[in-house]
Amino acid sequence: MNKKLGALALLGASAIALAGCGGGSTGSTGGDGGDATGDAGGAEIRVWLVGTDTPQDARDYLKKTFEDENPGSTLVIEEQQWTGLVDKLTTSLSSNDSPDIVEMGNTQAAAFTSAGALADLSDIQDALGGDDLLPGFVEAGTWDGTLFAAPYYSGARVVFYNTAQYEQAGVAVPTTLDEYVANGVALAEKLPGVSGVYWPGKDWYNALPFIWENGGEVAVLDGDTWDAQLSSDASLAGLAQVQELMTKASLAAKDGDETEAWVPFRTEKAATLSVPSWAYWSIVADEDQKETALTNSLGYFALPGADGGAAQVFAGGSNIGVAAKSQNVELAKKALEIILSDEYQTILAENGLVPAKTSLGDQVAAATPELAAVIAEAAANAKLTPASPKWADVEAQGLLQDFFVKIANGGDVKALAVELDEKIESILNG
Repeated sequence: MNKKLGALALLGASAIALAGCGGGSTGSTGGDGGDATGDAGGAEIRVWLVGTDTPQDARDYLKKTFEDENPGSTLVIEEQQWTGLVDKLTTSLSSNDSPDIVEMGNTQAAAFTSAGALADLSDIQDALGGDDLLPGFVEAGTWDGTLFAAPYYSGARVVFYNTAQYEQAGVAVPTTLDEYVANGVALAEKLPGVSGVYWPGKDWYNALPFIWENGGEVAVLDGDTWDAQLSSDASLAGLAQVQELMTKASLAAKDGDETEAWVPFRTEKAATLSVPSWAYWSIVADEDQKETALTNSLGYFALPGADGGAAQVFAGGSNIGVAAKSQNVELAKKALEIILSDEYQTILAENGLVPAKTSLGDQVAAATPELAAVIAEAAANAKLTPASPKWADVEAQGLLQDFFVKIANGGDVKALAVELDEKIESILNG
């Protein structure tokens, strides 16, 4: 979900080549190979997973199950990074050395489904889960009525807090968004050297609920034209709250990102942290799996809405698909079926990720029972970014990151929002 994309023209221009390739080519690493639509003897299937969110148990299950079910073939997992991912996918999916299966952020999916970079999954959609798949992620992975990228996992953002620090500062769990802001400022004032709410400047994901809860939007489609609305009165009200937290409640780097945001929280340098639910495991144990200072002081709640209840939060997570230029499409689809199997998805659920199948949602409780209700409440109000194939360009150019860094440094919110609206409209309508 990050960094520079470059022009989607590259991806779009390669769509014809992508759609026309496949049959009769050899395996991606030599050997017996096999063609793109038939069986593949002795083929190697390359799976790109992004970051460390996919637990090792799931990776091991995928590799063993695939190789047991497809004797002579091997599966290799190649871990990628979110930073620069869109650029790397754009190049790799149009090359003759394309990976076979690729994970991408849900907001990035439209860029690749619309460009012909992914294989049609219609023939296995029922085997992947059919109507049981997360509907919002199915929508994100569908183009012109055809599924190209299946849901992989989700994770609504929830708020973790240090109960001991809240008690020390005399602050209660907030019930409205205004209280959340006031609490963050109060915590920072009463706990020297501690962020009331830890918020690095580039973290735009956590800003979206403030815009939405105040009645604003990032951009809306008006006929065939996208209308960016960050400079609307409603959006500006939410952005003012964001700036207050960034400047008065957070000691995070003004130009920092959300990578490993749980570290200062885990070491009690932050009293409040809003992150995807799967970060729970990084919070409760360090790299040696030892208990942390938060073991007996960890609480959580759904970000409160403007008028109470749960706020609309960004639905983080990933889609996953088969590359159109995979030299073993059918074999890759078999691996994808394992990834969407109940067994694999349950492993994800037991590690704090919201599984791709709605019927397995209660399995998250097996790992974090107290957190399950909070995750469900937050997920019920989750929302996505504008559903434009060009939205990935907005993210890739770092426009939102730059915007919020300037806000974190005390910039003029309205002037900055007007400028950003113009840039977003230029991209989405270009």
